[in-house]
Amino acid sequence: MNTTDTHNQRMASMTFASVYPHYLTKVEKKGRTKEELDQVIEWLTGYRPHQINELIQEKVTFETFFQQATLHPNAYLITGMICGYRIEEIENPLTQKVRYLDKLVDELAKGRKMEKILRSS
Repeated sequence: MNTTDTHNQRMASMTFASVYPHYLTKVEKKGRTKEELDQVIEWLTGYRPHQINELIQEKVTFETFFQQATLHPNAYLITGMICGYRIEEIENPLTQKVRYLDKLVDELAKGRKMEKILRSS
């Protein structure tokens, strides 16, 4: 699916620090924990919890966040709809990575088992 250049630029310039509290609120409302959220982020990006906190303090953009990340080799297994977009059809690589993260947080909040969220082939 094509996203607009404006949409992709907005995603790139958004800070991870501005979104993380929303992720945390979403999962905690559903009975999940900060540790589980950090585990999901670590699986996707390779960032350890202390690195996640540093990135929040530094107010890095999603562009920087994903440039410095080591994306999990099974990230391509994250499929489905998120925010009106089919993840596997998103052509902009950065926007797709942000939507991967959104999808994992959604699955965590919906009570999906961790072994299913952390896709292993």
